[in-house]
Formats: sequence, C-alpha cells, structure tokens
Amino acid sequence: MRGVADLSLRRVRYFVAVADTLNFGRAAQRLHIAQPVLSRQIAVLERELGAKLFDRSTNGTTLTAAGRDVLEEARTLLLRADALERRARRASRDVEHVRIGFMPGLVVTPLVQGLRTSFAGIEVELVRTGWDDQVATILDGRVDIGLLRLPVVGDGVRVEGLFEEPRVAVVPMTHPLAEASELSIDDLAAFELLQSPEAVPEWRDARRRRGLSIRAAHSYPHEVEVKLERVAAGLGVAILPASTARFYTRPDLVTRAVSGLAPGTVGIGRAEDRDGTVLDRAVELAHTLGASLATGRVLDGIA
Repeated sequence: MRGVADLSLRRVRYFVAVADTLNFGRAAQRLHIAQPVLSRQIAVLERELGAKLFDRSTNGTTLTAAGRDVLEEARTLLLRADALERRARRASRDVEHVRIGFMPGLVVTPLVQGLRTSFAGIEVELVRTGWDDQVATILDGRVDIGLLRLPVVGDGVRVEGLFEEPRVAVVPMTHPLAEASELSIDDLAAFELLQSPEAVPEWRDARRRRGLSIRAAHSYPHEVEVKLERVAAGLGVAILPASTARFYTRPDLVTRAVSGLAPGTVGIGRAEDRDGTVLDRAVELAHTLGASLATGRVLDGIA
C-alpha cells in the first residue's frame, strides 16, 4: 500500500495550483501543461489519497471538505521540499554560508559583523522580507534565520523575542492630527487604517467602542512604500514600528506617539528543525545586540 511518503510532489503542486485558481484551465496555463493532463494527474492524486479533492460542475470548481483539509498540509509539504533543495545546494559548497531575512526598518549590519568576526570566511546573504512572507521565507529555505516582527502566524518556526519598540502613527503633514505632539488611539479611530485591523487590534477595539464600522478589504498593501503613498494621498493613517518610520522619513509625512498603543516586538526565528553552530551564534548575537538592530548602533564586545 502506498503511503504519504510515496506521493508525487509534482501532483501536489498541481493540486495547489488548482486550489489557488479554482479553475483547471487557468491552473494548466500557470503550470504550462495541457488541461487534460492536469485533470488526469489530479485524478491520480485523488486515488492515491483515497479522497475526492474537487467538485466540478457547470457552476465552476470548488474544493471539497477533504480538499480544504489537505490544502494547508500540501502547502507546508511544498515549502519543506523547497527548503530541502535549497539547503542541500548550499551545504554542497565548501564555505560557511548563511542567509538572513529582515523586516523593513531593522538594521542587520551589527549581526553580520558579529558573524564575520565569529566565523572567518563566512558568506552572509541578506533577504528583505515583509509581513506576508517573513515566515514563509524561513519555512521554504530562502533564509536560514530571520529578524521578525511579532506576532508570527504559522507553525514550524522557533521564535525568540529580542526587544520591544514603540509603534507610531504616520499622518500627512497637513492632517488635523499632525498638530498634536501625541495622539490617543481614540483619536485615530475616526480615520481609516491603511493596514489590516488585526495588526492594530487597539484601533479596531477603539473603533468598535465608538460604534464605527470596520470596512472589509480584500487586501491591504504589504509594502511600506505603498502604505506611505496612500497616507500621503490622504486616504487614511498607518501604524508603523518606530524604527521603520525613522527609516522611511518623508517631508510630507509626520509621525506621532500614540497613547493606548502597545509596543511592537522584534524577534529572531528559524525553522524548528534547524540547528547548527552558525545559527546558534546568530541567535546569541541578536540577543546581545538587542535594540541596536533597530537603531543601527553597533555595540562593543560582540566578538
């Protein structure tokens, strides 16, 4: 009897492509294969799993209950496979190598300097990440270790908190709120938030207290640059970590402290199954460096 370990990763990729599009034709185009071939491969996968994954009718394609249950596991399986391939390629090299992910506003230079002092000849690559992929880049092996902004959503990543930093409101220079030296979260509740309310639960709760609705949006901009462009256009306000706001200073925007807004936490994370001298040292250095990763101030005695 075939087990899960015998599953074809290619068929799992096909399944995820169809699940993402809910359209066999579009999925086939994305995969650069013929639609009949895709349909046959999905049928083979369903036989291997012993479950029907899709319902197809004149109204379109939908995931079955089994398909919905399998989808998240399938995504995780593909991430793990990609990570294995990347790590194997890097392990085949003769030099020590590490890739570090970092969120906007964080300064990685002190950590890189510490690793180069600790390991002669080490190669360090840096990968800029965002809210939407800071965990995925760790799970799929694009980075070995990442400086993260908590909370972290998803399993499979071991995270250690490093330090807290204030979060601030960003508003246009001409905005009525720009005249105050400090704002309250209730002040902000009257204005649209240009990011997911889940990222700023204090704003969400203040808006509910005032009886104001929270608009449902299909997507929010993940890129800091896009958020700030929308703020500058007068479309709303944004909440950023103080280090990110400093990094993206603009003459047409101002930042203000906000009472009632909890600080953000910066952490360092790696895959749960990843260990090693270099990664252990990176975590140790990150704890030693602390808030210098947000200010760029290199501490003495990190070697």
